[in-house]
Amino acid sequence: MFRRQGSAAGTLEGGPSGGADALSLDGVTRTYRRGGPAALEPLRLTLPRGRFLAVMGPSGSGKSTLLQCAAGLDRPSAGTVRIGGVDLGSLKEAALTRLRRERVGFVFQAHNLVPSLSVAENVALPLLLGGEPDEGRVSLGLAEVGLGGRGDDRPTELSGGQQQRVAIARALVTRPEVVFADEPTGALDPVTAHGVLALLRQAVDQDGHTVVMVTHDPAAAAWADEALFLADGHVVTRLLQPDSAQVHAIMRNLGRPTA
Repeated sequence: MFRRQGSAAGTLEGGPSGGADALSLDGVTRTYRRGGPAALEPLRLTLPRGRFLAVMGPSGSGKSTLLQCAAGLDRPSAGTVRIGGVDLGSLKEAALTRLRRERVGFVFQAHNLVPSLSVAENVALPLLLGGEPDEGRVSLGLAEVGLGGRGDDRPTELSGGQQQRVAIARALVTRPEVVFADEPTGALDPVTAHGVLALLRQAVDQDGHTVVMVTHDPAAAAWADEALFLADGHVVTRLLQPDSAQVHAIMRNLGRPTA
């Protein structure tokens, strides 16, 4: 089904030790123009393996900036980001790209599937780019998200919720240190969103994955172990074992009521 493309890029130096946290940010700031306001003020965050963190806040609060810096999509202006013990600031661009491919999973609101590829080929993309296709792992990943038997279909043959399940399977196929989910249920109806969030929760509880989810939805945040709230680039508060009513109240107090 899959053709080997290229050779394995090798392993990253300074890989995680058994005791390394999945993600840590130490004094991370991001300013986009000299003399301008900081999109993210000095932020410290430690996330052990097997945790589900929801990041919330009004528009312009720094949620996307936090995710981009934490995932290695953008370099902070100051501070240190580590994924699995690896200092992202110490990596050149090629090594940083490899780290994102091997140790980071992404789930976006828009799915970002390749329409010309089959479902199975979309899931296998991170493995193919690394030169190590594994049909067994792909098949297992599809079965775990409830799409066993749909590997030969094209994304356009699936519903929006099913496409998001494919995106989750793709994010998990490399067994990453952290999965970053950016509004993963933003385009889904409540019933379909429930199923997608249940899959992310299962990935944490059953497989020990670590998930960082940016969301505006209090119901989605209630699936997390902890909710972190930002405003104007600052951490305002953190809430353990959040429920939707608590989250809604905090967002209302920030001056931006949720829908």
